[in-house]
Amino acid sequence: MKIIGLTGSIGMGKSETAKMFARLGVPVFDADAEVHKLQVKDGPAIPAIDAAFPGVVESGVLNRTKLGELVFADPLAKKRLEAIMHPMVTDARIAFFDAAEKAGAKFVVLDVPLLFETGGNKACDKVVVVSAPSGVQRERVLARPGMTVEKFENILARQVPDSDKRAGADYIIETDKGLEHAFAQVEKIVKELEQDQ
Repeated sequence: MKIIGLTGSIGMGKSETAKMFARLGVPVFDADAEVHKLQVKDGPAIPAIDAAFPGVVESGVLNRTKLGELVFADPLAKKRLEAIMHPMVTDARIAFFDAAEKAGAKFVVLDVPLLFETGGNKACDKVVVVSAPSGVQRERVLARPGMTVEKFENILARQVPDSDKRAGADYIIETDKGLEHAFAQVEKIVKELEQDQ
C-alpha cells in the first residue's frame, strides 16, 4: 500500500482537497483532526497535557488559546507538547493504515499541514502539494475570524515556503480556479495512482 502525502501552506485549500480524495473513496488520515480527537474533553492526551502545562486544562477541557500562547512563545514548551502528541498521533496513524490495508486500499492519503517541516515527506511514496498564488492565500487567511496580519506572517515564517514545497512535490493542485477545477486535478491524480499499482 502506498502512502500519498498531502500538504500545503496555510490558506492554500488543503482541507477541501483532502475531502475531494475522500469523496473519491481514498482513505484519508487527517493528522490535525486526530490531534483534536486526542484533545477533546477528557480525551487521551488531556492528563499528560495537564501535567506538563499546569493551568491549561479546566474540568477536563483544554484551553487551546492558553496552550497556544505558551507554546507559541517558548520553543521548549512546543517540544514538550510535541513529545506528548506525536507518539499518540503516530499510533493512530499506524492503526488507520493497517485498517485501510486490510480493507484492500491500494493507497492512502496522509494529510499533514507540516509534512515538509517535520520531514514526513520522506516517508511518503508520492507528495501532493496544494497551492495558490500568494495574494489569494493572503486574502483567504485574513478573512478567517480572529486572524491578523501579524499572526498570518508568524505562521508563514514557520512554514517551508510554497515555492520549496512545489519543488518537492510529485503533484501540484492549483486551488485558485474554483472547486471544480481542483476536483478535476484530484481525479486525474487518483486515476494515475490507480494505474501505477
